[in-house]
Amino acid sequence: MSEPYVLYGSHASYYTAKTRALLRKKGIPFVERLPSAPRFREYVRPTSGSHRIPQLEAADGTIVQDSIEIADYLEARHPEVPAYPDTPRQRLVVHLFELLGSEGLVGLAWRFRWFYPDENHHFVKMEFGRSFRPQGNDDELLYYGNKIADRMMSHGAIKTTPEVRAAMEEEYKELLGVLEQHFVEHPYMLGGHPSAADYSLMGALFAHMGRDPLPQRLMQENAPRVYRWVEHMLVPEIQSPEFFDRPVEYPADDEVSPTLAAILSYLLAGHGQTFRRNVVACNDYLARNEIPPGGAFSEEHDQPQLGGCNPHVAWVTQRALEYYAGLGATARKQCHELLHQCGGLELVETPLTRRIERRNGRLYAV
Repeated sequence: MSEPYVLYGSHASYYTAKTRALLRKKGIPFVERLPSAPRFREYVRPTSGSHRIPQLEAADGTIVQDSIEIADYLEARHPEVPAYPDTPRQRLVVHLFELLGSEGLVGLAWRFRWFYPDENHHFVKMEFGRSFRPQGNDDELLYYGNKIADRMMSHGAIKTTPEVRAAMEEEYKELLGVLEQHFVEHPYMLGGHPSAADYSLMGALFAHMGRDPLPQRLMQENAPRVYRWVEHMLVPEIQSPEFFDRPVEYPADDEVSPTLAAILSYLLAGHGQTFRRNVVACNDYLARNEIPPGGAFSEEHDQPQLGGCNPHVAWVTQRALEYYAGLGATARKQCHELLHQCGGLELVETPLTRRIERRNGRLYAV
């Protein structure tokens, strides 16, 4: 048996949750290490050029950073329990969830973590502290936790009111409501088989809102089936006891269930136009700035913020755009009908004028 992979991350980390669930459901041997591990400081971070987690180390010393790049790397080497279906509607839905589920929900998850200091901050800071001083005393954990929290909140002061929090809680309950209806009949987003659509939701629904005290309580009180799905996504078994007789397979005939279409519609209504506008902003940025073919958006930053253009999010969006654009006439017609029903046509039909590639932790305009 080959040496296991090493996953560098933490339980409080949004994107680590995606990769951990994928490794477990695909049955890939791995061990997990914190970013305080000497190997991370001495080899992993200098090799990748990034401090971000998760990062994956293979037995030969290869380092892969970014949850989507890790998924592609593992899928090519471990095709069992595939994270991506091979039929057009289901595959497109999965790519849309990579964008809408992961990048779309990160804002709500972040606000729930930081807008409730009395309910969440002690737990979160202690969790951050444990990532860097696992055996530290409470004072040490809070010292490091405060440092990380300050960095997380450095993008601007948090301004919140009871009205803002009430609106957030209503938004969260609406999300939980559409998910809860789906999990009445289905163990995963796509029927009986876990996919990248499920993994993409784990950042928000486990790392933040399934563990931080207040959103976890709201999930338990309002959506017990969703909470049970979160629990099941943390174990290697594919069949849960609630669905022990459900075949581990993607639905036949490229089916997308009505409840999954409802979740997709909800996410598109909330985030589709935001991501479409980002594509337009990146096209405008590239038109106004002389980036040569193959040139970097930024050599210094792996995820630069360039005014209204976020090239990392555009790179994630590109996966769905390119897949849709590359479909044959029959498959595209089938996907067109689904997208028309769910409100996603404008998003997938707004192309990037230049392809974005991610190499060695940096984003390039081809």
